[in-house]
This record gives sequence, structure tokens and C-alpha cells, in this order.
Amino acid sequence: MAWRLMRIALLALVCQAGAHAQSDVPILSGGAGFLGSTRGGTNLFQPVVAPVLAVPIGDRWLFESRADLREVISQRAPGSAYSTRFFPTLEYAQLDYNAASWLTISVGRFLIPFNMYNDRFSAIWIRNLADAPIILPIGTYTNGYGDGAMLRGSLVSTKTYQLYYTAYFSSLSTIDKLESGRSAGARAGVFFPKIRLELGSSYQRLLQNQQMDSYGAYLSWLPYSVPVAIRGEYAHSPHGHGYWLETAYRFSRFGGQDSLLGRLQAVGRVQQFFRLRPGTGDFLPQTDMQRVDFGWNYFLPHEVRLNASYGRQFAPTGNVNVWDFGVTYRFLFPLYPGGK
Repeated sequence: MAWRLMRIALLALVCQAGAHAQSDVPILSGGAGFLGSTRGGTNLFQPVVAPVLAVPIGDRWLFESRADLREVISQRAPGSAYSTRFFPTLEYAQLDYNAASWLTISVGRFLIPFNMYNDRFSAIWIRNLADAPIILPIGTYTNGYGDGAMLRGSLVSTKTYQLYYTAYFSSLSTIDKLESGRSAGARAGVFFPKIRLELGSSYQRLLQNQQMDSYGAYLSWLPYSVPVAIRGEYAHSPHGHGYWLETAYRFSRFGGQDSLLGRLQAVGRVQQFFRLRPGTGDFLPQTDMQRVDFGWNYFLPHEVRLNASYGRQFAPTGNVNVWDFGVTYRFLFPLYPGGK
């Protein structure tokens, strides 16, 4: 199955050459990559293709979708034989209606907007480190996907601050590849454009099985004076709570972003999780856990990125080293020529 993923990636490379996106035609974008990981001596390899489709319909409608097609080649234990399994996932497929500057209505399958990582930074060509934060399942218990309706928009927008909101309802779905849980939630935040600082909070009510409330808070700061990005989240649920804080520094001051050193980015992340009570099927660690990661990204021309990182995970069940590496490629091209 891996060869199928590589054929799709090669097709994207060929089609992108010389293409320029237009504003009124369907756009195919996304990323392709090869990811590798060694955790406690056990290896894992993943060729991935994640296409994103955007189809504008008139001036107010937009259909957007993203899939994740990956081959997982893994070991059960150090030195054991490898097994292979193909995982196709439809991450979102939603129809958006721009009703007003303060309201966009979306229906279909969407990424749960709890805090910011799940719907903003989960794509393989965006995330700074290969592994998602430990606390990601809090507020996104159904693998991060919802089937239902979502409202979002900007309530107030001035030169000094912007207030925005998101609210959603997801229904229960047991359809293969379209699973989702019954839940409702909201997110609200404020952005200060002059200092590029964003602060926000999230709430989710799980409405099935073990009904529970989850809360979260997040921040993102990209100061103008320094080429650094600082992001973090806190999340709490009846099963556990924790945080992650990540910083990324681009060496663009040394000759610009396209210089040999300017293409390099250093990344660091610290995170902790505290288990409050036992839980099954919540995709969270069963014990308290801490982890520290350090990594490097190198941005090559033509939207190719190399990355590697080392992490040390601490838990009562044992401490392990985590090594990650990968190469990703970002593509973008219109499905047919034309446009205004």
C-alpha cells in the first residue's frame, strides 16, 4: 500500500509545477511525507499523504475536506518482525456558508475546535514536532472528529483587538470511517494584532456514555521583534489534566529565511499529564507522565521540510527515549485553469 501513497505524492509534485492557484476554482493542496519513530527501541514508519480539497461555490459557499492516508509499518517489541496496516481517514468534509462577517455556518464532518492544536496544527506539514501533545485527547475524545454543525465568526474587530467565537454540536455516528461522539462545545478568544498575542478558552460537554465536562485554555504569541513562536495549552477533564508549552525559533536573522542558516528552526516542548481517576477508551496515559522534546526543522526550497527530534518520557511505568524523524512536502495547485 505504501507505493500507492508515493504515487499520489509524485502526481502532486508533477501537477504543481508551474501552477498558480486561482480564487474561483477548486484547489487541491495538502502534504505528503515519510515519518519514522523509535520509542524504547521499537520502530515505527509511516508514509503519509494528506490531500486537502477546497471548492468555492459562488461568493458565500465553500466545500472543504481533508483526508489522511497512511501506511503504518510497526514492531510489537524491539527486534520483532514488522507488521503493516493501511489507515484511510476522512478528517473533515464540511460545507461552509459565510452568512455575515460575524457568522460562518458549517455542516458535515469537522475537526473538534477544542483549544487550538487539533484544528490548527495537527496537519503533518504544520506541526513543529511529529508527536501530538499528551493532553490532545481531552476535549477531543472521539479521535478529534465531529459530525454535525458548527458556528464561528468574529464578534468584534478593531485595530487593537479582535474577539472571536466557535460553537458546535456533534451527533453520534458509528459509520465506518465516519465515527464521532455526541458532544457540544464552544471556544472563545481574543487576538491582539499589534503584539500578535492570542488568548482563549474552550469548553466541551460529552453527551454519551460517561457524560463529562472538559475545560481548556490556550495562548499563542508571535512577537514582531524576534522570529520565535510560543504556544501552549492547558486542559482538564474528570479523568486527568495537564499542559504543554512549545517554542520554536527560526534563525532567519542570519542572512534571511532563504539563507543556509536562516532555513533552520529549533523547537522545544515541555508537557505534563496528571491522571485523576482510571479511564478506559479516553486515549490518555494511564499514569502521570512528563515529557521533554528538542528538535530541528530545516526548510528546503519548494516546500520540502526535514525534521528530527529527541524526547525523554518519564512515567511510573518506566522512562523511555523517543526519537523522531521525517520529511514532508507541501503541495498546492488548482484542479483546472481559470479564475478571475
